[in-house]
Amino acid sequence: MLVLRALPNQRPNTRFGFAVGKRVGSAVVRNRLKRRLREVVRQLPVGPGFDVVITGRPPARESSYQEIRNALVELLRRSRLLDPHPDPLPRGEASTRNAVPGT
Repeated sequence: MLVLRALPNQRPNTRFGFAVGKRVGSAVVRNRLKRRLREVVRQLPVGPGFDVVITGRPPARESSYQEIRNALVELLRRSRLLDPHPDPLPRGEASTRNAVPGT
């Protein structure tokens, strides 16, 4: 359903590209698949330093969001791109939940 290709990029972040050909379906179907892939990638703790291209294949056309997510997680895990120790907070945000007032 998905193909993943990755190369190291010597940068502090990982960049993603999405390719979905016309054989997958109409523009509406292709764009929906790319939106789903972007959302899955946004939620996953991917390690830094890679350029990744994810290609959608025709079987992804009828797949649910959860099936796409599971397939992508498995590909990232097999390629060792998932960060084993993700930050508990989104990057750039400091926690004020446990801050002591007046310090």
